[in-house]
Amino acid sequence: MSNLRHWLWLSTRGPSPGMYAARLIEQFGTPEQVYYADEKAYDALEGIPRKVCQALADKDLSQADEILAQCEQRNITVLTCQDAAYPQRLAQLDSAPCVLYVKGTLPQIDQEAAIAIVGAREASPYGIMAAGRMGLDLARQGAVVVSGSARGVDAAALKGALRAGGRVVSVLGNGIDVIYPSYHRDLYEDVAAAGALLSEYPPGTPPTGTNFPVRNRLIAGLCLGVMVVEGRETSGSLITARWALQEGRDVFAIPGGIDAPLSQGPNGLIRRGEAKLVQDAWDVIEEYQDLYPDKLRLRSPLSQQTAKARLAGDSAPPVRPAAARPAARAPLPVVEQEEEVPHRLVIDLEKDPEAFPDDQIALLRALQKGTCTADELVEETGIPARRVLSALTLLQVRQMVCEENRRFTTMVELKESNRYPEKD
Repeated sequence: MSNLRHWLWLSTRGPSPGMYAARLIEQFGTPEQVYYADEKAYDALEGIPRKVCQALADKDLSQADEILAQCEQRNITVLTCQDAAYPQRLAQLDSAPCVLYVKGTLPQIDQEAAIAIVGAREASPYGIMAAGRMGLDLARQGAVVVSGSARGVDAAALKGALRAGGRVVSVLGNGIDVIYPSYHRDLYEDVAAAGALLSEYPPGTPPTGTNFPVRNRLIAGLCLGVMVVEGRETSGSLITARWALQEGRDVFAIPGGIDAPLSQGPNGLIRRGEAKLVQDAWDVIEEYQDLYPDKLRLRSPLSQQTAKARLAGDSAPPVRPAAARPAARAPLPVVEQEEEVPHRLVIDLEKDPEAFPDDQIALLRALQKGTCTADELVEETGIPARRVLSALTLLQVRQMVCEENRRFTTMVELKESNRYPEKD
């Protein structure tokens, strides 16, 4: 108990104490030795801010005792960097926190394919959809999903993973007992039940703005890779990506429209070659399947309708049990129920001949016959592959074409009756 008191004392010395605790332990050996050192020893330290050195001179342990009482009362576990359960991925950071606070059950993160999903608080509908779908599919394929708890992309990613019955970790920029935002109480409880809430800040710490950039290094450090869904070039999401790059983690990015402000961050990462462009969860999982063959599993993607129902919390449509099938027939594989064909937008090319460039019109005509892969569209239209891929991307941005499991489907119906009149 005395040793833990000194760990907590050290973790609360000065602003962002976790950023410097590892250096202090390296210099002095133990938190007790840091505690009993004199001011001259602190002044001789290199790379430690003056404010932290001044805070080390305060030997009052009452705050540590109060933290211990709060943790016991609120069922919060305290991990020090010397505990076996402390993630070694974090311990490798130069700025590793000496103490972590945990609510729930922290997965053995060093043995898991943990992937972070980060993005904008004021996310677009596209960003919310993408984050939820990625969280859902990553969890279905065996990954542990890590994020913050903010509104927007963070919450959508966690909810998606929870809908899949996956394990999650939410890294907070405040005390675990502080619900932020206040309407995420249910999300906090769900995360703690299915995984863990994690923070380097003691109970009662408010969510001040300076905490979150510091917190982001833990999100990056816990994971094999960080996926950026949406965010501006100066956003916290890009700070997390920079932490990941600095620590040798992989970075993934979901592309967005070229004129969408919230796509500046992920598009810039892709353009600079700092991130892998991802269109589905398998683009991430394939990077780690050989490393974690017993953890990761390829599963068929859900249909668009089923995924939307899962993310909305609706129950899946019932599947007829095998016993109800005719005995004379061989058992059929269980598949996701086919989604209903959505109502298509009708575009009259005679009235609006400039609605699409020629390449896009050719692709839409080909897709009127049914879903196609990009290679099939090249063969069907005779358009070079590079132009087909470019046209498909632009059609997706305009939401005229959707892609699922590498196959493309048109969301519009072309009306060309006047251009091609029927024969008598």
